[in-house]
Amino acid sequence: MDEQELALRIRGVRKQYRLGVIDRRTLQAELQSRWALWRGREDPNRRIGSAEPVNRSFWALDGIDLDIRRGERVGIIGANGAGKSTLLKLICRITAPTAGEIDIWGRVSSMLEVGTGFHREMTGRENIYMNGSILGMSRDEIDSRLEEIIDFSELRAFIDTPVKRYSSGMFVKLAFSVAAHLSSEIMIMDEVLAVGDMAFQQKCLERMRRAADEEGRTVLYVSHNMSTIRQLCDRCVVLDHGRVIFDGDTERAIASYLDLSLGENEVDMDLREKSHQNTGAETGLRMTRLCLEGRVNAVYASGEPLCMRLSLTLTKPAPPLHFRLTLRTEADVGLATAWSKPFSIEGTGDRTVRLTLPTDTLAKGCFYASIGVYRSDEIGRMFPLDHLSRAFKFEISGAPVWNTDAHGFLRLPELKAE
Repeated sequence: MDEQELALRIRGVRKQYRLGVIDRRTLQAELQSRWALWRGREDPNRRIGSAEPVNRSFWALDGIDLDIRRGERVGIIGANGAGKSTLLKLICRITAPTAGEIDIWGRVSSMLEVGTGFHREMTGRENIYMNGSILGMSRDEIDSRLEEIIDFSELRAFIDTPVKRYSSGMFVKLAFSVAAHLSSEIMIMDEVLAVGDMAFQQKCLERMRRAADEEGRTVLYVSHNMSTIRQLCDRCVVLDHGRVIFDGDTERAIASYLDLSLGENEVDMDLREKSHQNTGAETGLRMTRLCLEGRVNAVYASGEPLCMRLSLTLTKPAPPLHFRLTLRTEADVGLATAWSKPFSIEGTGDRTVRLTLPTDTLAKGCFYASIGVYRSDEIGRMFPLDHLSRAFKFEISGAPVWNTDAHGFLRLPELKAE
């Protein structure tokens, strides 16, 4: 690829972190530990009873190769610990790679976390000038953009207030405004819009789209919000354990990311190993296993009912229970929610409940299912006792041709017109 088209070129980048080597100790203690390690002796500063080795390490990034063109809007997604933030820190030159090379064409403006690069004792206006100076802009250049930055941030009344008095949302508004309007060829955003209000999020997304499409700036955006990824990005990179496992179309990338937490055609799932919304310690109820009844894979014919056996552990008597199953599409779009009637379970210990959901109204495709157990109060409000998002995935196959873009995923009854 022609270098004139590139904003970033990443080749063979690896980043290793060593755990437990420097642990908020004095320099003297650190030198003692290193000397003992070199001599093959026990660390004199190790905590009594600790079995941890002196020098543990892991690869946060393990061989990243990427080419990013000028004007691209690239999403970077993956589970916590996949290496997303580490990659952005390397691009911003906050830290250096252990191996590999990163070539950057242009200046970089970034928001890696709320308040990064701001001096808390300085006012909002002073921080704008400081950030501009860090990017190499002259005072005249900053002056020419100052009013636009203040207007976009919606903080004119507080712009001369020390930022230590700002809320997290105010921090985001000012920091994004600075990053979006100062002269830089590459914008990097790391999960920061999750703090702002919805209206400001939409304004930021539109500003980033305009920066890429009209100004030719490159945007790198990290988020766990698939809706904002879908709105902004024309390309998406999926990371898993420090490696790129997908690079391409946004919708396919989102499907790949959602599949990371699910086994292929998994039909018998140990729910104790998954991340629950509730721990079960306080509610006295925990889902432990989910089995798709009579299946060797999670593929169903059109109209074939979805039958499940859900195992529960109760540590105290439970009120009448309501079971909830929520379906989402492969693009992570909410589709429908089904509730059971109240179901009573006597006593405590291990119990199994059989749940059945008709699939007659579902079109051909793949679906993610979340499952939960709830209780209701006297006026019918539902409260979760245990809930598991994206517990499993299943597929409806063999259905007649159905244009989901035109007709949707649900087959509703015929619309009568008289």
